[in-house]
Amino acid sequence: MSKRGTILVVDDNKAILTAMKMLLESVFKKTIVISSPEQIKAVLRKETPDVVLLDMNFKAGVNNGNEGLFWLSEVKKLKPALPVVLFTAYADIDLAVKGIKEGAADFVVKPWDNDKLVQTLLKAAALEDNRKEKKNKDSAHIAASSGMIWGESKVMLQLKALIEKVAITDANILITGENGTGKEMLAREIHALSKRNRKVMIPVDMGAITESLFESELFGHVKGAFTDANTDRPGKFEAANEGTLFLDEIGNLPYHLQAKLLTVLQSRSVVRVGSNKPVPVDIRLICATNRDLEEMVVANHFREDLLYRINTIHVRIPSLRERPEDIIRLAEVFLSQYCTIYGKQEMQFTNEAKESLKQHPWYGNIRELEHAIEKAVIINDGRELDRVAIDLNKGKGKVEKEITTLEEMEYKMIKESIDKFDGNMSLVAQQLGISRQTLYNKIKRYEL
Repeated sequence: MSKRGTILVVDDNKAILTAMKMLLESVFKKTIVISSPEQIKAVLRKETPDVVLLDMNFKAGVNNGNEGLFWLSEVKKLKPALPVVLFTAYADIDLAVKGIKEGAADFVVKPWDNDKLVQTLLKAAALEDNRKEKKNKDSAHIAASSGMIWGESKVMLQLKALIEKVAITDANILITGENGTGKEMLAREIHALSKRNRKVMIPVDMGAITESLFESELFGHVKGAFTDANTDRPGKFEAANEGTLFLDEIGNLPYHLQAKLLTVLQSRSVVRVGSNKPVPVDIRLICATNRDLEEMVVANHFREDLLYRINTIHVRIPSLRERPEDIIRLAEVFLSQYCTIYGKQEMQFTNEAKESLKQHPWYGNIRELEHAIEKAVIINDGRELDRVAIDLNKGKGKVEKEITTLEEMEYKMIKESIDKFDGNMSLVAQQLGISRQTLYNKIKRYEL
């Protein structure tokens, strides 16, 4: 395997730095190791690494990962697009999720597995390569800054033309569409085409923020505002100042908190928790949801005035089923990407495989398609991928026989609900009485 660009490793344990240098010098053309995060800024001004492996704890006796998150934010300030993989000895899933939400590309736990570590770093570096190269595969286009994938279908060409018109304005935009259609990718494309593209876009998953932390996360807090508030901390609005704030899953925001968001949008200022001083903010707002906000307004689950505020421009991303002519082109884009990421020889689909791809319903949309192609690339080694290799029909027929287990019953209920609601996962989850995340986990488990 040919060596890849440059990696920067930051860890205060010299034994780990030695081990990393020995391991990674055979993988990367240049391996830079530093023992103090204070050196990061100086290194980044001189070097252009393709990926950073960043330890999360540096001070003796400190193991809560806050240092790592701080230095992650410092890297992102200097080089927003630079992939950072976090390195920690403390397998805390909440911390991992927080790090990734703050912009980390991935998360590796000590003690590490060499092969897994290398693959994680190569995958992060390859994503950066794709960002730099700005590839075109046929006429399907990958935007270098956003990862947005455009096809040739009429509906997507119309959407692209609309985005190019509205992106250069500061109008608030609401993006709707089914799960997996690429709403965050589209938000990044809008930001990349906007006048604010030299500043950051801050994504916030509104469904992942607990009610108790809503104000602190979005508006910030001052020292002493509550237990563990040891320092002043700006919120997402301040972090996105002069850039773009992307509020994903806006439909999940509880009704009683919507008024607080509306107040900030109207006043264009935030008041940190524990303070009375308004802080002006200048942001471009993009929101996204897979829910019908107008129906939620009628049902008194979403404020009408907030909907008007976030909905200056409404764009809907069509499902993959609505643009079947794009399926093969997108699949070929993913095939090329993952062959590069996993160091595989160039692959291609057989005619049988292409027909299978076109016939599949793709309820999970582009996300499901990408997952299917990545899996096929990992498992197969030949130059051609046939219908069996891409394995789209696995799991079908599992419940054709008499249902004898709870798992089979659950599989059948989920499958029937997906068919009933034509892939609308919000309605499926509501029908089954489970959260969307639980539903996604079960869909993945049963390979639906």
